[in-house]
Amino acid sequence: MDLPALADFNLVATHGGFSQASRISGRPKATLARRVGALEIMLGVRLLERSSRGLQLTQAGVRLQERVGPLLAELAQAAEGVGTEGPPRGRLRVSAPTLLSDTVLGPIAVSFAQAYPEVSLEITAENRMAELPADGYDLVIRVDPGPRERLVGRCVLRDERWLIAAPGFPRPTKGAADPPALPVIVHVPPTAGAVWTVCEGGRTLRFSPRAVLRLSSLPMQRAAVLVGGGAALLPRSLVAQDVSAGRLVCWGVESGAPAELWALHTSRRLVDPKVTAFVRHLTAALAGSAT
Repeated sequence: MDLPALADFNLVATHGGFSQASRISGRPKATLARRVGALEIMLGVRLLERSSRGLQLTQAGVRLQERVGPLLAELAQAAEGVGTEGPPRGRLRVSAPTLLSDTVLGPIAVSFAQAYPEVSLEITAENRMAELPADGYDLVIRVDPGPRERLVGRCVLRDERWLIAAPGFPRPTKGAADPPALPVIVHVPPTAGAVWTVCEGGRTLRFSPRAVLRLSSLPMQRAAVLVGGGAALLPRSLVAQDVSAGRLVCWGVESGAPAELWALHTSRRLVDPKVTAFVRHLTAALAGSAT
């Protein structure tokens, strides 16, 4: 198998075309096109197709990149690590959800930079599903990710949802309606007949949510709850300090499995030391912030 041709194909596939791959690598477009063409002839399949939307991977091209990309990354990591000793170093690019970035990642980034001064850390806050390795990230942080063949990692936080309200907000009690109606702040309106079930001190409580506000972001929902706009189910990590300070009251923990926050990367065997260091640091920091 022609390993340099595979590397050229992966470069073109990762960056969406010969022009961008040429700019990034500094190699002529004609050379890249010739090497990819030779690879297609050797394999007997088309890997790339031109369309009105630009260069697209064929199904065979997608399958090949899924297998080749992580292997080439591992080979590069192995080459970099030969004969190298000392602390983690180099550039580390991380994609993280906006909420996590806006609430806790700033201080965590500072403490990581202080602990690993030879690592150049870059964190991008975004809610889109960043792709590895195509988007150039070493690590992505996702909430409740689905199974992905090419991504591995670890759960760094399990985050319950608390039913919270302002201290003076009236708490409904059982009456003619069971479960009682509860004015709530949500992103998506509850379906007809929906019931919110929470556990409090060994008791199971049920409420019938009635949406009074629809707010798209969790911090906006928290701010509305703080001024008495209604109750809401919000992540513990977002409201635990408010509850401890008495600014909010927790009426119970939502039944069911908590949300999981995962740090994911591509390599299954040769994990870059700076990735391992960041995941370890993040896990410890989030465990401390959740208590």
